[in-house]
Amino acid sequence: MSSSTQPVGAIGRGTLFAMALAAGLAVASIYYNQPMLGVMSDAFHDARVGGWIPTLTQLGYAAGLLFLLPLGDMLERRKLIVVQFGVLALALVVMAIAPGLPVLALASVLVGAAATVAQQIVPFAAILSAPEKRGAAIGTVMSGLLTGILLSRTLAGLVSSMAGWRAMFWLAVPLAVLGAVLMARSLPAHPPAKRLRYGDLLGSLIHLWRDEPVLRRAAITQALLFASFSAFWTTLALRLAQPPLNLGAASAGLFGIVGAVGVAMAPVAGRVADRRGPAPVIALGAAATIVAWLVFGFSSGLVGLVVGVIVLDFGVQISLVSNQHVIYGLHPEYKSRLNTLFMTTMFVGGALGSLLASVAWGHGGWLAVCVLGGVLPIGSLLLSLARRRAPRAQQEH
Repeated sequence: MSSSTQPVGAIGRGTLFAMALAAGLAVASIYYNQPMLGVMSDAFHDARVGGWIPTLTQLGYAAGLLFLLPLGDMLERRKLIVVQFGVLALALVVMAIAPGLPVLALASVLVGAAATVAQQIVPFAAILSAPEKRGAAIGTVMSGLLTGILLSRTLAGLVSSMAGWRAMFWLAVPLAVLGAVLMARSLPAHPPAKRLRYGDLLGSLIHLWRDEPVLRRAAITQALLFASFSAFWTTLALRLAQPPLNLGAASAGLFGIVGAVGVAMAPVAGRVADRRGPAPVIALGAAATIVAWLVFGFSSGLVGLVVGVIVLDFGVQISLVSNQHVIYGLHPEYKSRLNTLFMTTMFVGGALGSLLASVAWGHGGWLAVCVLGGVLPIGSLLLSLARRRAPRAQQEH
């Protein structure tokens, strides 16, 4: 990037923008299949495609978080990111040419695992930034990541309707290559502080979780919020199908556009965390999530759902950026492993939230889901308030 770019800590704004764009391109890969599942099922004459492919993609992502993300602390980061983008491009080629469900299933796992390169980029942004600008840098990269999630389904739906589902995966290949080129040209070399064996790297995750109460609190706080978030999205289509809305499941996709609010708030939350500390922002995010569920519970119309999802997205996203600000201040040499533990815990929370929401819906409908969704962020709020009462030295992390 040009040397004329204004620096953000030790990182230029041009480089930071490239990292945000690359993170968005990577994470979008795991969501392309979602609006195309019906078309893909018809193409293969196999109803299992609709269940297998999104599930295996998410399982691949979870496996990548656990087994690939720690490599950022073991290998030279720029090279690792570029290679992982290359693997993602190859996996997308296999998706595009898959002759049947077995190959498609294998490729889905590989796409999910390789797409975790987005989570290699986020801690690298924290490493390259000055401590007082860390939150703003994380927020900017998270904006790119959230934009990728937001636009991926829209793009896939448009492309598949015009040229078929395989065309979307073929289009995704040069997009992944673009991510590799951006990172190869923009990122500085960053060798690891010390050489580690892979087994020792994974083993250290246990010790890191055990010895870092700040990490545990941040991860569990965000897991509870993400569980609440997942509970909403799991049951939204069912709620829209009920009177008085009667909109049908397809209308749920339109609510993703409201995610633009979260994209806009991510860098704002990072800057506030830089100035005021992350704890107040995390508490605000948990409180906003509770308010969102009160809106859902006491409003039966479409306006209530729209307002509620704006507040919900605002709360979850500002807490996410601020909790990442917390964990990335712990150990400079452990950035990737910290992110591994944080993101894995968060996604486990999301999976449990989806499961509990399905059970709640079956037993008590939307009201039971609202109770569940409201109780989860209460636990998060209590944990965030406990952080604020922690010793000052611990909060500075």
